[in-house]
Amino acid sequence: MSRFLISRRSVLAGASGLLASTALPRILKAQEVPTGGRLIVAADSEPKNLNPAIVASNGVFFIASKVVEPLAEASFSGENGLEPRLALSWEGSADGRSVTFKLRDGVTWHDGEPFTSADVAFSAMEVWKPLQNLGRLVFANLEAVDTPDDLTAIFRFSEPTPLQLVRNALPVVTSVLPRHLYEGTDIEANPTNTELVGTGPFKFAEYKPGEYYRLERNPDYWGEGQPKLDEIVYRVLPDRAAAANALEAEEIQLAAFSAVPLADLARISQVDGIEVISKGYEALTYQLIVEINHRRQELADVKVRRAIAHAIDKDFVVKTVFLGYAETATGPVPKNAPEFYDPDVPTYDFDPDKANALLDEAGYPRGDGGVRFNLKLRPAPYFNETRQFGDYLRQALAEVGIDAEIVNADAPAHIQAVYTDHDFDLAVAPTVFRGDPAISTTILVQSGTPAGVPFSNQGGYENAELDTIIEEANTTIDTEKRTKLFNRFQTLVAEDLPLINVADWGFITVARSEVLNVADNPRWAVSNWADTGLAQ
Repeated sequence: MSRFLISRRSVLAGASGLLASTALPRILKAQEVPTGGRLIVAADSEPKNLNPAIVASNGVFFIASKVVEPLAEASFSGENGLEPRLALSWEGSADGRSVTFKLRDGVTWHDGEPFTSADVAFSAMEVWKPLQNLGRLVFANLEAVDTPDDLTAIFRFSEPTPLQLVRNALPVVTSVLPRHLYEGTDIEANPTNTELVGTGPFKFAEYKPGEYYRLERNPDYWGEGQPKLDEIVYRVLPDRAAAANALEAEEIQLAAFSAVPLADLARISQVDGIEVISKGYEALTYQLIVEINHRRQELADVKVRRAIAHAIDKDFVVKTVFLGYAETATGPVPKNAPEFYDPDVPTYDFDPDKANALLDEAGYPRGDGGVRFNLKLRPAPYFNETRQFGDYLRQALAEVGIDAEIVNADAPAHIQAVYTDHDFDLAVAPTVFRGDPAISTTILVQSGTPAGVPFSNQGGYENAELDTIIEEANTTIDTEKRTKLFNRFQTLVAEDLPLINVADWGFITVARSEVLNVADNPRWAVSNWADTGLAQ
């Protein structure tokens, strides 16, 4: 009998009529998990750069996190929600100007070289700070990393930096690279970016374009008795409907990140030997947003942006695009982040009459055929939901006289068009809230991000007051003051609408029942899977 498994974030997993039970995933102790076997997983995209120290995104982490490790990982039970990886401990100074990491001893890189503090220092100063899409903000004030011995790394900051921020960022921005393979090279063009060398439980084995990525067991992994699996094979299945068929045919054993379309969950949850699991994404709240190119004259007018917000029926989007597996968004911080969430921000109810009035006030009357102006709309291709919302948005805009032409592209072409060439007017994006606004949220609206940085403010939006608040929050070590700054941040974003937040959602994993220890941490799909195994 299959089971439908729900998480603590059931508020983001609606459609309660689909739930067959409230059983939890089978989480076993390490000694109870059999060793051996090949896990075959669905992959709906093919990242060309697999280096998570440069591109901190879930599409990259999904594969690379098994090979390249961070200093710490998210945890359901660990102190401050963290579990040690390459770092055993981290302690901040009272003035916020340093954080001392004690590192794990006896760790080796996959090529046999020892892991030391020099690798951490190199990764931080030469990769995370200058190159990484998220690390460049988290470590903006990092001025040096001292290495008094091989197992100590002391991060020194030019300005006070909240330990709260550093802790929250550890799983996402601190993937450590081997200095001996990168130093003195063009880091962004280094071949190790596609043939990874790490310290993780699995080694990169091969990649066959259009077919699969294959990882193999690291026999020298520092985790005692780990990993449990011999191999992980990511089978490239860009058609998400194919993932459900492959699971039923037992051609694959696991599909994460809602690779099985939501519309198929009710049916597949009744298939013997298949489990549907919503747990394991608690630290990965996805946000459906409309990115806006402020270089476009019409979109530079806040009245037009507010009109677009009023034209979107968020309740309809949640019910029809997400089938209830989401909730409407109020702003850039989701409701399930109570540490920072502010419920008292301006909101924009679905009101086409108000949208039309605002467009008239802005000086864009309807012309021939009732059209006010034309826009180029690029829905992100990563998920069915982003594409479906793009279709809905085109229709919603048409109702208020805006003719939006949808331009579809594969992932590399979409990223190039939006984040490098700025060849868009509106784009639909699935951004991620990662526990702290400074990690991956402020970058969406802060000015000054160079062209080519993915998942950032490439719409050319500038707001001096907002930039000042972001910068101040990044150097405020008083937690209460920092929270108030982010409350003001949310209000400004909701008032001026540099982007439009539509919905917040979590993902679903569908797995064959023989897969053990699924969803045992809040970032499970993008964690190392060292204790994941197969029932014999």
